[in-house]
Amino acid sequence: MQEQNNSALRAQALELGSARPPKTKRRGRSLLRQARLALRRLARFGTEGYPPDIQRRLVVMNLIAYLIALTTAGYSIQNTFMDFEKFAPVIYVNLALFFAALTVPFAHRISDLAGALIIIVSEYVGLFFLTAYLGHESGLHLQYFIGTAATFVVFGIERMKLILPMVVLAVLLHVLAWHMYPEGAALIDAPEEVLWDLYLQAAITTGVLIAATVYYAFSLAETAKAETDALLRNILPDSVVERLKANPGAAIADSHENAAILFTDISGFVALARALGPQKTVALLNEMVTEFDRLAERHGVEKIKTIGDAYMAAAGVPDPVPDPTARLARLALDMQKVVVRVRDQHGIDLSMRVGLASGPVMAGVIGTHKFTYDVWGDTVNLAARLENKSEPNRVLVCPACRTYLEPEFVLERHGVIDIKGVGECETWFIVGEGGSEVSSVLQG
Repeated sequence: MQEQNNSALRAQALELGSARPPKTKRRGRSLLRQARLALRRLARFGTEGYPPDIQRRLVVMNLIAYLIALTTAGYSIQNTFMDFEKFAPVIYVNLALFFAALTVPFAHRISDLAGALIIIVSEYVGLFFLTAYLGHESGLHLQYFIGTAATFVVFGIERMKLILPMVVLAVLLHVLAWHMYPEGAALIDAPEEVLWDLYLQAAITTGVLIAATVYYAFSLAETAKAETDALLRNILPDSVVERLKANPGAAIADSHENAAILFTDISGFVALARALGPQKTVALLNEMVTEFDRLAERHGVEKIKTIGDAYMAAAGVPDPVPDPTARLARLALDMQKVVVRVRDQHGIDLSMRVGLASGPVMAGVIGTHKFTYDVWGDTVNLAARLENKSEPNRVLVCPACRTYLEPEFVLERHGVIDIKGVGECETWFIVGEGGSEVSSVLQG
């Protein structure tokens, strides 16, 4: 029996061992992960303390500097093995560019412009000297076109007064180098095959870096667009956002015949806030409202706004739904459960009144600055009045709601009450859904 157990354990161990990746593969993944972390640290070197948008620009600048250092070091080694004595001036210029590029991450500690100026000045001067030594047949002057694109990245689009002179200077230096150092005027008589190799390398480098710069610019634009779109969708309903994007100047105003409105309010919140203090009060509100938002999304209703401890939601706007009242009724019951849970967790006296009304409403986007999506009409006013007339831990509804909710929900008659602007109105409390009573739990 013991032998059988040992055999089973060995088989299980072999099976587990076979499921693991080979040691060499694990080691390779570990090395790759370490390399990525090292590259990330190098890219972020010297960018600490800057705002996120400037940090992104400085990270790109660091990567450009490292690429310059890598290519110039490669050119120096290549020229050394060809003929050191002949190509010594070219080697020294490349080495100067190499060391200048390595100072860029350290220059960020002086200013977010210092590294950019080092890159632009050193490259402009270095390229002119390299073209003087090797002639325009080397194609090195083509790399001035990189400067016309890279200046937007390294300086930032907001510095157009600095960018435009640098772009003009790059074009002028390219034309000047072309005319001053034609075939036969180069200071170094380099073999034709060397010049062809240099031209090919310069063309590839220029094309790749310009493409990378354009890609970076478009990716930043797409990222900004996505962030703006996400922010807009946090403020306005999705369908309203699409309408605004399709026709930005159009007014958004709609009538909805079958909608429902919910208002909530924390009972005795002013006294509670005074006892808790500002920080605990905000933390408590944030905890509850965050959970309310999650529930609103789950039940397919639209959060309209919060005003202090009051929460307003609507169903059937801006897009019609078949059961707006039932959706808000389920939301209201779940919100009451959240309040009970928060009350028990924090050991505080916490309760919430809820008012719910159904009927026609108007909805639209209000304002041009800090605009909001809002709803108004008699149904909205009725829901607010019902919330005010409700009781702690209860959900008070109007006669129209009763029509939509029975028999799916259990209702308890509250009686006729006088509502400002409406008059006498019969009202009901929602006890539970599908025969399950919850009022005892909420009030306990």
